[in-house]
Amino acid sequence: MEKFKRVFVVVMDSLGVGAMPDSANFGDIGVNTLGHISESVDTFTIPNLQKLGMANLTPLKQVTPVEKALGYYGKLREKSLGKDTMTGHWEMMGLEVKKPFQTFTEHGFPPELIKELEKRTGHKVIGNKSASGTEILDELAEEEIATGHMIVYTSADSVLQICGNEETFGLDELYRCCEIARELTMKDEWKVGRVIARPYVGKKKGEFKRTSNRHDYALKPFGPTALNALKDAGYDVISIGKINDIFVGEGITEAYKSKSSVHGMEQTIDVAKKDFHGLCFVNLVDFDALWGHRRNPSGYAQEIEKFDVNLGVLLDTLREDDLLIITADHGNDPTYTGTDHTRERVPFLAYSKAFKESGELPETDTFAIIGATIADDFGVKMPEGTIGYSILDRLK
Repeated sequence: MEKFKRVFVVVMDSLGVGAMPDSANFGDIGVNTLGHISESVDTFTIPNLQKLGMANLTPLKQVTPVEKALGYYGKLREKSLGKDTMTGHWEMMGLEVKKPFQTFTEHGFPPELIKELEKRTGHKVIGNKSASGTEILDELAEEEIATGHMIVYTSADSVLQICGNEETFGLDELYRCCEIARELTMKDEWKVGRVIARPYVGKKKGEFKRTSNRHDYALKPFGPTALNALKDAGYDVISIGKINDIFVGEGITEAYKSKSSVHGMEQTIDVAKKDFHGLCFVNLVDFDALWGHRRNPSGYAQEIEKFDVNLGVLLDTLREDDLLIITADHGNDPTYTGTDHTRERVPFLAYSKAFKESGELPETDTFAIIGATIADDFGVKMPEGTIGYSILDRLK
């Protein structure tokens, strides 16, 4: 007999709550995304997250811990070797990534890959370095528009990104080039986690803006996850935001793209008003993409405040037999050096109107308790080869 008819998992992309024991191995010393955001701003108003126990996880300058949270709160450690989006999400749903994805941050992509990409796409590659998405447009977009060349760049993530102006390069052409790049980067020596199409509009430096027609070409998960198990058992698996891209559609029954993290929460509230039976899995990427990588703690703080407002609406919309889980996939401390993700513990906040009890949960050694707990609730067996264990009996 299931406790919850509907489960909502909301990933506040990159909202870490303190360094992992092995964070120094990843070049991350003393990192704490949420804690350092709080230290960096004068005001920080998050009443709904506060009620759920977020300030009990790490000290916040403006927000006091609560004596009695609305639900359960705790911290999750990552078992996989990585600190990227795919590794974090795949682990939540039961897959342990033992070998980190390739990155090309220091020197760009190898000449052999670039040569093959130029030959197959018919476009000369410009860029080929690690850069911020907005800076590379200011630097090279005018040249791309004038020549038909193709901007290729990477970041601290395991990604190959291609920019294309929607008017002059064209969306279809951008997607075609990205599909070729995805095929080429399936080779072991070039294998990246994601190829990302980065369309933009504008005619000159200072005016360029990326659009919501981004598309991620991710590697398929290397095995079935909790999502496959739920879908195969006939349950709804609704994805909002990047989730469908991260899992390449595996185990998803219905997918919604988001224009922003605020839009993603509005979509989640809309889904909560409908009847479904199963999981709604949400990724809110702006925390990471707009503020973490760009090392902007005040922008990050404001994004969390906007989230908190919509969280209040979602909490009111939830039904008696719903379970809400709020978590993150890695850290991205906007006060740290560089532009990379940071290896951190992530929050685990659980709330249901049906809870009779609440309080702190012990820290766990894997994100995979999330998928295992959801599978347990619906009486579904986790696929062979997955990790994790259910904490359903603690949520009461």
